[in-house]
Amino acid sequence: MLPINQGDILKVERLTNYVLVVSNNTFNECENVVVCPISKQWEKTALHIPIETKEVTGTVWCEQVKLLDLRVRGFAKVSELQYEDVMNITDAIQGIFDYMG
Repeated sequence: MLPINQGDILKVERLTNYVLVVSNNTFNECENVVVCPISKQWEKTALHIPIETKEVTGTVWCEQVKLLDLRVRGFAKVSELQYEDVMNITDAIQGIFDYMG
């Protein structure tokens, strides 16, 4: 299997939307990846972050975190995000789990 990196945008078999890999590269070595869907629809919220690459334009839905086993699904890498965009998205996801003591 080709290496999957945080920030990669994938087209995954049996999924309608592209997905953004948000798990880190060490985790991705186990062939499971944590992803968020990229929608063509847009609602203005703190958890819907617009992205644009040469190949893909859409909105990452950060509240729709999913674990995928890529050993059992066909997939193709379509594009990748810039580091700064990945940081903004992973910060938004982490904010969901922040402790509010």
